[in-house]
Amino acid sequence: MQTRRLGNQGLIVSAQGLGCMGMSEFYGPTDDAESLATIHRALELGVNFIDTADMYGPYTNEELVGRAIAGRRREVVLATKFGIVRTDDLSYRGLRGDPAYVREACEGSLRRLGTDYIDLYYLHRADPTVPIEDTVGAMAELVAAGKVRFLGLSEVAPETLRRAQATAPISALQNEWSLWSRDLEDGVVPTARELGIGIVPYSPLGRGFLTGEITRIEDLASDDFRRNSPRLQGDNFQRNLELVTRVRELAADKGVTPAQLALAWVHARGDDVVPIPGTKHRRYLEENVAALDIRLDESDLRHIEEVAPKGAFSGDRYPNMAYVRGITPPR
Repeated sequence: MQTRRLGNQGLIVSAQGLGCMGMSEFYGPTDDAESLATIHRALELGVNFIDTADMYGPYTNEELVGRAIAGRRREVVLATKFGIVRTDDLSYRGLRGDPAYVREACEGSLRRLGTDYIDLYYLHRADPTVPIEDTVGAMAELVAAGKVRFLGLSEVAPETLRRAQATAPISALQNEWSLWSRDLEDGVVPTARELGIGIVPYSPLGRGFLTGEITRIEDLASDDFRRNSPRLQGDNFQRNLELVTRVRELAADKGVTPAQLALAWVHARGDDVVPIPGTKHRRYLEENVAALDIRLDESDLRHIEEVAPKGAFSGDRYPNMAYVRGITPPR
């Protein structure tokens, strides 16, 4: 397994990670046995960068990951996130980044994961009511206490990233990045690189849309959160499907799957980029890992850019983009 360095603090991970969110929620029916087998297979293949968050489930995904890595902790570079608050009302999403909550959230994650340290601890979304310096300062105290090794942020603006880095060393920035989502390329990516912060793209397969397996909204389970995605609504769906069809044709010409082509494109963004495609099935995991062997030359990249240029896909990433950017915590 190839490895890549995230940031300048010494964090080294497998060149591709595994996102575990869908094993517990959001993407239709779940199967804990297959999910556990998928994590175990990832470790067998050398994928040691395992990503979860306290809000997935909520809380149950960390417990699942904890069971999967029990007895194998030293084989894993374990990443989890905090900052999105959920309650018994599963439609509620709040944000908290105050220092007391930072400490409380970390203790909860450690307990559920069955470990005494977290390798990479992310602020999932910035709390607009708390200065980022206060949140990151409390996260740095966790590093000093030995409970966390490295720090990360998710979905923050360039200026927030600068302020955070001025407070404590940040190793990784987790943002959505794929052929389907390229808005971070204008400001976020250059800022991260200027500051020496690694980039961890989540949803590098466009929430599964770039696999080419979603051709109708009915292909998604009734409780699949993607049914509410603006990109899968109305005319956006058909326009985006036409783009994916062209990506499939390029993949076929190269003798790879659409998912592998999409992942290879993300890998080609730079040596400081480590995508974390999510799956809850071993067969998709193995397909994703095989993308690491694909090399895209300048001609390949040019053809992909011609077919799916930046901004080509229609619709916002989420129904409420203000929430994603940490502007307001909606109900």
